[in-house]
Amino acid sequence: MKKVRVEDAVGMVLGHDLTRIVPGKFKGAAFKKGHIIQGEDIEILKNMGKYNVYVFELNEEKIHEDEAAIRIAKASAGDGLYLTGPCEGKISIKAEARGVLKVNLSALSKINDIDMIMFATLHNNSVVEKNQTVAGTRIIPLVPATV
Repeated sequence: MKKVRVEDAVGMVLGHDLTRIVPGKFKGAAFKKGHIIQGEDIEILKNMGKYNVYVFELNEEKIHEDEAAIRIAKASAGDGLYLTGPCEGKISIKAEARGVLKVNLSALSKINDIDMIMFATLHNNSVVEKNQTVAGTRIIPLVPATV
């Protein structure tokens, strides 16, 4: 992680949670680890007394957890399925209609052999209903190596 001024952090990935406290009104996460800092966040951060933040640096070899989850889910989902998310490196895969779920067990095993990635499904040949979650993936590190 690297410490940067909030003005210079736009587009970067926040490396830690930031709590906002408004006495008698609010106490909670203003920004969660993994949030990509936007221009409109700068004033909020300064009002919280945050003039510097710690960020992860993304490059061709490191991508955000949400992007990694999207890539894996898109590559894995077949016809009749759709994605929801991402949120904190998690994506759910749902059925577009009632049917039978077919799982490529060999591919599932290979995905789960990759460090820091989890991919779970219902059992092969399960009967599924419309909009039922049939699978999900989770990227464990905030900034994994390129997937």
